[in-house]
Amino acid sequence: MEQRLDCVSQAVMRLSAALDDYDQVQTFLRELETYYGSSEWKQDYADDEAERLPRDLKRGVLSEDSIWNLLDDCRNLNSRLKDIAQRQKT
Repeated sequence: MEQRLDCVSQAVMRLSAALDDYDQVQTFLRELETYYGSSEWKQDYADDEAERLPRDLKRGVLSEDSIWNLLDDCRNLNSRLKDIAQRQKT
């Protein structure tokens, strides 16, 4: 039982820290969600295609899959959190 106590205590501390991090980036997540597919994103994408952006500029947000996959991962994570919370109620 002592091992179980230690194991659960460590998992709770790690999850708590991860949830703190996740909570802090929710504003960024909403901004990415708004940006993706917006006229601003489309213009940035067109500028990239026309090679008007600096070559050394990171452009992961201009990949259609990157933001979509991240948003999908967040939706799945939120669903998992709800499922876990629901199981704890029973």
